[in-house]
Amino acid sequence: MKNIINLCIISAVLILAGGCAKKDRPVLGDYPKDANPPGGPLKFYAAFDGTTSDPLMNAVDSIRATFPSENPLLSTTGISGKAIQGEATKAIKYPSANDFKGSTSCTISLWVNNTVNPNTELYFSLVTPVADYWHGSAAFLLVEHAAADKCTFKFALQDKWVEYNGQSFTKPLFNGQWHHLAFTYDETTSILKIYFDGVEVPTPGTQGNLGLGKLNLSSATNLVVGGWNKHANIEGPTDAWISGFTGKMDQFRLYGKALTASEVLALYNSKL
Repeated sequence: MKNIINLCIISAVLILAGGCAKKDRPVLGDYPKDANPPGGPLKFYAAFDGTTSDPLMNAVDSIRATFPSENPLLSTTGISGKAIQGEATKAIKYPSANDFKGSTSCTISLWVNNTVNPNTELYFSLVTPVADYWHGSAAFLLVEHAAADKCTFKFALQDKWVEYNGQSFTKPLFNGQWHHLAFTYDETTSILKIYFDGVEVPTPGTQGNLGLGKLNLSSATNLVVGGWNKHANIEGPTDAWISGFTGKMDQFRLYGKALTASEVLALYNSKL
């Protein structure tokens, strides 16, 4: 009996020894690196490509998987995959724009598709306390007086405005086709550049020189896409004459650097 017990013990030790033997590490595939890693120049990117029944999933940011707090907008066909269909009284609210608020230079890029309408529309708002600016936005785009081939166009960054008044933005923004908009700000020159379909649009007079140097967006909180603060139930003016964006929007991107003209053109050509 003692011999049998000893044999069992020896067998168990051999099994354990075999199980602990060093194994060769399996060969890993040659996987590509993430083109837009967290901490890189692309700070926020919503492609709006979700096809699920969950509207929050359909508008998730792919840089840090930041889901919207609220997404009351429906999906529609985009310039690439899906897009969001705007509404006059509703907008998407994100808890933040990730670490974009630490940017000292920036680019804001988006695709839009709209038809002529009588609204004064707010396209997006990087929310900041109304104590900073009366409109409660560190950055926003407002468009009004639409015609098929021109409109009044106003972009603001830290309350420095570039304004094409009296329908002086002579681009077919409201002709029912997809168009690419990009806004780049370079801290070294304080120059804001505006691009339409990959081509720079000269700013009126000297308005392109914002004189800000390094941006200070540190107080930014929520990001509203497709409207103004009030459309996402956030503190700010409640002016009834300002509507949310009512067209289609796709590929919303925030960069922590000023893209070059060739980089903006590449976004346009690639429908990104």
